[in-house]
Amino acid sequence: MTGKPKLYYFDGRGKMESIRWLLSAAGVEFEEQFLTTREQYEKLLQDGSLLFQQVPMVEIDGMKMVQTRAILNYIAAKHNLYGKDLKERALIDMYVGGTDDLMTFIMKFPFLPAEDKEKELANILQKATGRYFPAYEKVLKDHGQDFLVGNRLSWADVHLLEAILMVEEKKSDVLSAFPHLQAFKANISSIPAIKKFLEPGSQRKPVPDDKYVETVRRVLRMY
Repeated sequence: MTGKPKLYYFDGRGKMESIRWLLSAAGVEFEEQFLTTREQYEKLLQDGSLLFQQVPMVEIDGMKMVQTRAILNYIAAKHNLYGKDLKERALIDMYVGGTDDLMTFIMKFPFLPAEDKEKELANILQKATGRYFPAYEKVLKDHGQDFLVGNRLSWADVHLLEAILMVEEKKSDVLSAFPHLQAFKANISSIPAIKKFLEPGSQRKPVPDDKYVETVRRVLRMY
């Protein structure tokens, strides 16, 4: 378990996508092992790789790490994306937590019955434009800086850009009333490592489709 981090998950976004984003923002190359069968998943369970019997799992620095937040905390701290002191770290945690809340709605969306999707889409857009985006717009407006915390790139910025793009996939003009977030999106997207991750051919995953949903359901026996 040396060399590049190795990510164990499905060939899709889910909870692993934020880990891919953060590693890429840090300029870290990584490998992926995609779960496509129940047998692969059961092998990980049997060899003790999944402490809580769940993925994501990341092999990194001699550890087999599980729990998404723990993995992200480790990557952020290791690569200087977690603030310069305890107060900055607290702000980053707070902003990431808010972004996580919004992302959770979007991550669940592909797994909903077709008849529930129209209502939930309206809910996602309302939450984004009525609760979460106004909060980040105010943070950026009040301190007048390009980044959310400490006037330098942090995990909070990477996470928010990921969330913005996820919502824009649902409604392309969702930032129309948020000029500071528009500028933030342009700024963070232009950072070389992130710009590279956003280009075709990267390890960024597409919007979840029916094939992805079916694979997850089959491997995890979500029936």
